[in-house]
Amino acid sequence: MPRFARLDAVGLLQHVMVHGIEKSDIFLDDKDRYSFLDRLSTLLVKTGTSCFAWALMTNHFHLLLRPEKSKLSSFMRRLLTGYAVTFNQRHNRAGHLFQNRYKSIVCEEEPYLLELVGYIHLNPVRAHLVQGVDALDSYRWSGHAVLMGNHTLPGQVTDEVLSRFGGRLSEARRNYRLFVMEAAAKGHREEFVGGGMFRSCDFLHTQPGTEAFDERILGGGEFVEDVWRVEKDAHIEGIPSLESVVIDVAARYGISTEILCTATKERTVSEARAVACFLALRVLGYSGAAISPLLKISRAGVTVAAKRGEALVKDGAAKDLVSNVKILTTSP
Repeated sequence: MPRFARLDAVGLLQHVMVHGIEKSDIFLDDKDRYSFLDRLSTLLVKTGTSCFAWALMTNHFHLLLRPEKSKLSSFMRRLLTGYAVTFNQRHNRAGHLFQNRYKSIVCEEEPYLLELVGYIHLNPVRAHLVQGVDALDSYRWSGHAVLMGNHTLPGQVTDEVLSRFGGRLSEARRNYRLFVMEAAAKGHREEFVGGGMFRSCDFLHTQPGTEAFDERILGGGEFVEDVWRVEKDAHIEGIPSLESVVIDVAARYGISTEILCTATKERTVSEARAVACFLALRVLGYSGAAISPLLKISRAGVTVAAKRGEALVKDGAAKDLVSNVKILTTSP
């Protein structure tokens, strides 16, 4: 079977799975595990990569990552190379530690994010490394205990996950734990370890063949097409960058770029963000997934904001910006 190029655009949620070469163990004791987590945590903070879930097994590990500033491939290269060198030195071995290619599946955040958080954190339970959710609550080698407040890992995203389960921390943790217990009852979920049409359709209750699909992507047809556009965006030349759009819109509205990239209900900023979304999405053709991390707004929010921005432009606001963009995209 041919090996397809990885989808590696910034801002995409990815389920990463890494196995030891020839299924050999990559964690021989707790010192190895602490070494790996220290390296993982340091890289998460340094690179601004969001980690929503993780689990260390014996011969493999799972991560749920969303690179915000740099590509996943760069992050994984630093993580795996650094750990392999340390592991080999400590255990007096030589040669490759990991399989040549880690596996990464691009995932649609809605409805997969929470499902994957539960699925990944339950790996030690399914493998009988711990006995049930009660033991998992304090288990050191899964991100579940961090969400439950029993351990810490700088760089692991907790607020964005727990906020989906309630407004108060105690309520959110209680509801999250109930969610994990329900997920545990479902057992192994084959659709969460690979992409493709049939796995996505099974979870989303759609008919195979009616939407776009990609073996590297877990999500609906519209999301698949959006990801394809993101990959094309990375190679687009001759059009204004997203950063330049933000700078121009911020100047037009008399605000700083930092404020424009901050969610707020203040009218001027809200209108500027809407116009920026319209210019980037509708005029320049950037995807919602590419715009989302820059403006710190969900992909669905980008679409809604773009519609509002289009209405603002039609009413006369920022028409000059649209004209300038069109000139830039049609200039030889």
